[in-house]
Formats: sequence, structure tokens, C-alpha cells
Amino acid sequence: MSSIPVPIKSRDEGHLHDLMSRSPFSSSFISSSPIAQESLARDLAEYPADEVETPEQNEYTSSGDESSEASTVGQEAQHSMTYSYRRPSFVAFGGTRPAVTPQFKDTAWLTKKERHESRNEERSLLRDNHLAPPKHPEPAKRSAFNRLYRKLFSTKIPKPMDDEETGPPSEISALLPNGQHESARSRHERLNRQWEQAVASGKIKTTWQREAKTLLRYSSPLVVTFVLQYSLTVASIFTVGHLGKVELGAVSLASMTANITGYAIYQGLATSLDTLCAQAYGSGRKGLVGLQLQRMVWFLWALTIPIGIVWLSAEKILETIVPEKRSAELAGLYLRILLLGAPGFALFEGAKRYVQAQGLFSATTYVLLICAPLNAFMNWLFVWKFEWGFIGAPIAVAVTDNLLPILLFLYVRFVDGMDCWDGMTWRAFHNWGPMIKLAVPGLVMVLAEYLAFEVLTLASSYFSVTHLAAQSVLTTLTALTFQIPFSISIAASTRVANLIGATLSDAAKTSSKVAIYGACLVGLFNFTLIFSLRNIVPRLFTDDLDVINIVSSVLPLCAAFQLFDALAANCNGLLRGLGRQEIGGYVNIFCYYVLAMPISFGTAFGLGWQLEGLWLGVALALGLVAAIEGWFLMRTDWERAVEAAQERNAAG
Repeated sequence: MSSIPVPIKSRDEGHLHDLMSRSPFSSSFISSSPIAQESLARDLAEYPADEVETPEQNEYTSSGDESSEASTVGQEAQHSMTYSYRRPSFVAFGGTRPAVTPQFKDTAWLTKKERHESRNEERSLLRDNHLAPPKHPEPAKRSAFNRLYRKLFSTKIPKPMDDEETGPPSEISALLPNGQHESARSRHERLNRQWEQAVASGKIKTTWQREAKTLLRYSSPLVVTFVLQYSLTVASIFTVGHLGKVELGAVSLASMTANITGYAIYQGLATSLDTLCAQAYGSGRKGLVGLQLQRMVWFLWALTIPIGIVWLSAEKILETIVPEKRSAELAGLYLRILLLGAPGFALFEGAKRYVQAQGLFSATTYVLLICAPLNAFMNWLFVWKFEWGFIGAPIAVAVTDNLLPILLFLYVRFVDGMDCWDGMTWRAFHNWGPMIKLAVPGLVMVLAEYLAFEVLTLASSYFSVTHLAAQSVLTTLTALTFQIPFSISIAASTRVANLIGATLSDAAKTSSKVAIYGACLVGLFNFTLIFSLRNIVPRLFTDDLDVINIVSSVLPLCAAFQLFDALAANCNGLLRGLGRQEIGGYVNIFCYYVLAMPISFGTAFGLGWQLEGLWLGVALALGLVAAIEGWFLMRTDWERAVEAAQERNAAG
């Protein structure tokens, strides 16, 4: 989305417009929403202009190298990777897996750490191409093992034969005549010139080793975060499943209802903070980030009232939809208890965006590292040790939902993140219009992403309680295996966007190939794991032989589409990295809602294939998505993709 400045009506709105126009980060991959600018302009109008810091001031306040380096921000040349830096989203949704791959909003402002990271990427590529000194002096003589390791895993481009003797200057060689000391600013400017000259002359290449290393570094923390968040759902299903198939099916039914009528609403509306908080942070008035959080939390808490009414009435509602009354009764009980954790869940959804806007990606992970094991322990403690039975699971979830924002608050208070908090304010109850305008499309998209699999869960209840319980296990397993390729897809999107923005089309193409090969390996690994353990894994979730037999019979089909699942996720990520995410969205929606759903219902009910039929539609959709998006990527003109990015940059 291009940046469209709001009309300037006051000196503060003029200041905002000036910040936006001078930002070096208004790229084709980094959006500056006009609605967010409207909200920001209204908020900034209430602050004196002399209290608003420039992006340079609020990002770089330290001395030494950083401050010297910062003075050149805004003077970067057109090929700098800071122009196109893509922030990987650490906002895990949990709950269930999406049918349509989520589309994360880009941010118009980067933190000091992110800018430093983008420059480090440039320097790594310069070193790989022998255009900058290596980090460590190279040994005069290498062992046979070191030579083999270097040949297989070194990220460096092989040296031309005529360069073997000279090579780049080392860190200890004189970079300046007469032994003069090079200042931090001079070094930064020199590296900028080196980078610009190298890109302009086509000297920047990359290797599959460099791209594999980068994708692994980007995706590893994402895998940990996403798996931890999804484990909050798995723990309840895992624990309750051994009480009986009715209870297992009821948890699945309750989770489906909670996701559609509650959690998806919270998550979808909170996506507006991805833009609002990021632009508030970049405006120079960091306290506005906390203000945006307060507005969203009050808004979500207000919506908790109608959500609560639905959850309190869920038993009667489900009894009119679901054939099995006992399942509806238990699901209603589950939701009534779960309601106690809804305010905490809403607060955590907003708070995740608050810390991410500041570049504090590890904050959520640290909180989940505590809460995920604690949630599993509480499920066991309440359900089995205290013998509370079925109600122990929703109690554990409700406690965890309230504990998540508390621990995140403690992180912000005692570790990092208080810079953006100016305290509670009545202004949080004003200027809701732009926030709601920005939030509603996010809600629609999240519902579209997750509705397909929830509908399949509801459909399975029409076969029998046993089939509903089996569907619960199948959905849980396929969602769990999805977390790894999903994380790789975000990493691939980040890397390709950065390289395309820096006009490194060949490097972007190499990175995309590595991502595709990585997706194939992950898909084959998931296939092998599920297929080989198809008779063992179901027993971890339930003791009911009928449920175990059904799950075991459907798992080969679920295993078969793991390769398609991984490829579809990564193709979607690569399209987003190319700035063509709308293609992935259209393809996903068409394949799932126009093709997959009719096939699933036709084979499941019309042909009597039951769960096999429901999952057949999913498998065909994933295969078709992977084929269409893969075909589009194969036909992509990467040079033209760079030109398109430059055109969008020029448009603002």
C-alpha cells in the first residue's frame, strides 16, 4: 500500500507529514496507512511540537559508534537494505491452524536494533564477496577437516584465481594512509559507499549456504514462539482426551466456538495495532504507542460483553446445531468457564503488538516459555491430580490467559518496553474512529483465514461423537506440523523482501530456491513422521479404540498432503516478499472456499466417506495452491520484480 499523506491542518500534522516524507523506509514492502496517519495526526495535535522527537532522535540517543552511525540515517543510498527491511512477525495466533495463510502488516518504522541488523546483513554479504575485511583473520594453514567444512558450508563466494594472493584488507591492516585511525562515522560512510558501488556494479552474489543460514536464523525463534503458543490449545485436548471421547469432542466443539465468536475477533481487530503502534513509535512520540494499546484494549473489553453473552448461551445455541446433546452441554460448560480468561486474552493480543512495535520480539517468547509448561502442568493438576475432571481444563486455560498479560507486563516493567508507556489516560476513550476503520478489514481477513477448518470440525459432529473426537486429534496434529513450514515462510518472505528492495534480484532468486528446498525437506519430514507413527500418535490423545482406529485410518491422507502444505505456505511467503501477496490471498480463498469446501462436503456426506472425505478436500486445495503459486513463481521475472519495487518506492 502506498503512503498517502493526510492534509496538513496544523503545525503538528505538518510535522507528521514531514516525518513521513523524510522517512527512508517508505518502501514498496513497508506500508504507511493513511487511516493510521489520520489517527496519529489527531493525537500529535495534542502535543507541543517541541516535545516530539524526530525518528533519528528517538532511535539513536547513545554515544559512540551508534550515534555516529545514526547521523547518516536518511542519507543511505537507494540500494540500502534498511529501505526494504521486513520485520518478521512474532505474533502467533494459536488456537487452530489457518486455511488461508495469514498476511502480516508491514511497518513503516524500524527500531535501532532493526536498522543495525539490516546494516549487518549488508556487511555480511560484502564479506562473503571478499569486498570487506573478514570478521576474524584467516589462518595461514587449514586442516583437512576445516577445508572440507569450508567447501561444504562456507557462505563465501569462491575467490577468482587472480585474487587469491591479494584478497581484501584484514581488520588489522591499515585502512587509511599513514596509520590514521578511522572514526566510526567514516567507517560507516565507507561501508555505505562500498555497498552502493558493489550493488551498482553487480558484484553482490550470495550462496545457498548463506541463504540457508539466514533462513534458519530467522525461522528458529518463530518456530519456538508459534509452537509454544499452540501448545496452550494442545494441552487441554491432550489432557481431556483421556477422560473419554465425549469430553474430547466437547473440547474441540468449544474451541471451535471460542475461535469463531471470540478469539478470532480479538486477534483480527488487534491486527490494526501492527500499523498504529509502529507508526506511533516512528512519529517521535513514543507514548502514543501506549495510548494506542489502551484504546484497543478498552475496545476489545467492550466487545467482551456481547462475546460473553454468546458464550454463556453457547449450550442452547449448540444444541440447535449439534446432534449430540451431551457434547453441546459440555462445550457450553467449557465456554462459561473460559469466559473468565477472555479479558486477559484480549489484553495479551494487544500487548504483543505493543512490544513488537518496539522491536522486542523475544518478550512474547520469554512469557510463553513460562506459561506453556505451566499451562500443561495445570491441566494435569486440575484434571487428574485434583480430580476436577472436565472443568479442570478450561480453568487451566482461563488462568493461563490471565497470566500471559501479567507476565508480559512484568517484562515491560522490569526488563524493557516502558519507554512507550506514559500511564493511563482518559484520551484512550477518544479518537476510536480511525482505529475501528483499520481494525475491521483485519477482522474479516482473520475470519477468512480460520473459518474453513472450524467448519470442518462442526461438520464432523454430524457423523458421531467418535468422529468429532477423531477430528479434534487430526486438526491438532496437522496444526502442529504446520508451525515449522509457516515459520519458514515468514523467514523467506522477510529475506526475499529485503533482497528485492536492495535490487539484488539474483540473490533473491537464490534465497527463494533455498526456501522451496527447505519446505520440501520439512514436508517430507512431516510426512515420514506422521505416516510412520500413525498407529502410535492417536494413543497419546485418547484411550478410546474407536477414535484411535478412525484417526489411524485418516492420518495417511493427512501425511500425504504435508509436502503440499509446506510448499503452499512457502510459496505464499515468497509472493508476499515479492510484494504480490494479493495473488496468494486470491488463490487461497478460491481453492479453499470455492473448491475444497464443496469437495469436502460432497465426498463426506454425498459419498459417505466421512472424515476421509472432509480431509480430501483440504488435501486437494493444498496441492492446487502449491501448484498455482509455484507456477507463478517459476514464471516470475525477478528483474521486473525489482523494477516494480522501485516504482512503488518512487510512488511513496
